Order: sequence, then C-alpha cells, then structure tokens
Amino acid sequence: MKEGNVVLSPIPQADGNIKNRPVLLMRELPAYNDFLVYGISSQIQQYLKEYDEIITKDHPDFIESGLLSDSVIRLFFLAVLPQKKILGSIGKISKERLERLQKRLSDYLIAQNQ
Repeated sequence: MKEGNVVLSPIPQADGNIKNRPVLLMRELPAYNDFLVYGISSQIQQYLKEYDEIITKDHPDFIESGLLSDSVIRLFFLAVLPQKKILGSIGKISKERLERLQKRLSDYLIAQNQ
C-alpha cells in the first residue's frame, strides 16, 4: 500500500452501519504505518467547490482508480486507518491529483491559522 492508492476499508456510515467503501491513501503516518485517508463517495451532490475533487470517466486516471462510477474525493472526510483495516487496493490516482489534494488540504489548514 502506498500514497495515492484507492483501497477498500470498512467505514462507519451516517446511519451507524459499517460498509466497505473506497478511500484514498493520502499520507502514511510515522511509527505505526497508519494512513491518513480521504473518503470517496459516488454522491456527487456532496461536492464542495474549491475543496473536493471530482473524478469522472472522462479523466485520464479514472480507469486506473478502480472506481466504478463518477465520484467525489472529499477533502474533509478524513480518517486514520491502520493497515490491518485496509481490505485491499482497487487502483490508484495520478501523482498530480494526489499532490493537488495534499496541497489543497495543507493550504486550508494553514489559512485557518492566520
């Protein structure tokens, strides 16, 4: 597993149920090999302009992502997952998309402290 991989993991839902959902491995965390992840949803209406990222069948890295439908990578749906909770990789996104998302989160966090 490495940063930029789209993986499946059990994620709690709003109704309390736990379902296997795709997440994006954003950054491997030191010491325990946990990952900071972004949630991915096919509910495009959840898209927050200037924060989230939509990936559609028209994008060059869609097929390699392993996603089944147009989806939104949700910048503010963050979680820390231990590697043992990752069920497996289904694909990956482009390095450029990953770096754009990492920068967007970093810029947001820095701007909030100024």
